[in-house]
Amino acid sequence: MTVMEPFGARLRRAMDERGPLCVGIDPHASLLAEWGLNDDVAGLERFSRTVVEAMADRVAVLKPQSAFFERFGSRGVAVLETSVQEARAAGALVVMDAKRGDIGSTMAAYAESFLHKDAPLFSDALTVSPYLGYGSLKPAVDLARESGAGLFVLALTSNPEGGEVQHAVRGDGRSVGATMLAHLAAENAEEQPLGSFGAVVGATLGDLSSYDLGINGPLLAPGIGAQGATPADLPGVFGAALRNVVPNVSRGVLRHGPDAAALRTAADRFAAEIRTAVTAS
Repeated sequence: MTVMEPFGARLRRAMDERGPLCVGIDPHASLLAEWGLNDDVAGLERFSRTVVEAMADRVAVLKPQSAFFERFGSRGVAVLETSVQEARAAGALVVMDAKRGDIGSTMAAYAESFLHKDAPLFSDALTVSPYLGYGSLKPAVDLARESGAGLFVLALTSNPEGGEVQHAVRGDGRSVGATMLAHLAAENAEEQPLGSFGAVVGATLGDLSSYDLGINGPLLAPGIGAQGATPADLPGVFGAALRNVVPNVSRGVLRHGPDAAALRTAADRFAAEIRTAVTAS
């Protein structure tokens, strides 16, 4: 298997060249309707192709949410495969938002599905859930290293329910979320210019100064736009780790479709606001 340049290095270069914005590809039934599309495979294909054609040559990262493709069965997954391949061919890095998490051979199979270089759904990085224990992610960590891919581990998520697990305090006095960040810092130790093992940290969470976000890896930050956070909130949430933040916007951009020019204008506006927030901090 040919090994690519590590994901962290490729992501750092893409962020420096294109800016850090990540745009989601989230074909909700409601968004398909807003675009005047049917809630079927043809509508899914039109939606996805439009987003990829409008965004893949200008943003650092595209993040398809696999659930919205999987609900259409094998034909929906085929659309997802095409979207991933076309986005990567146009220069965007693809983070597959599948939030997989399991143990043993099952986790290894999930990893093979998204992180093996020859897999039809091979993506530059994959979101994963560590809540069967961080060690359960080892098959994905190992394969990501082998293939030059990356992971984004759910650590401090933007959904309000996440706190009951992620802020829970272990016997050693450290929260579960802080424990996940510490594991990622260990994975990324000594990596330059950026480690390949990132955390998902919500932009809606306010002051996180009690957490050490300096993991030497990327921080995928959902919550901007429809969930209420703005680019101006980023410095207050991420502090000294701001340069490694990958702000994710989905509905805030996608609701401007199906016109490709309108999608690009919306993405450019968010990118400019993010650039201002980062440079002003």
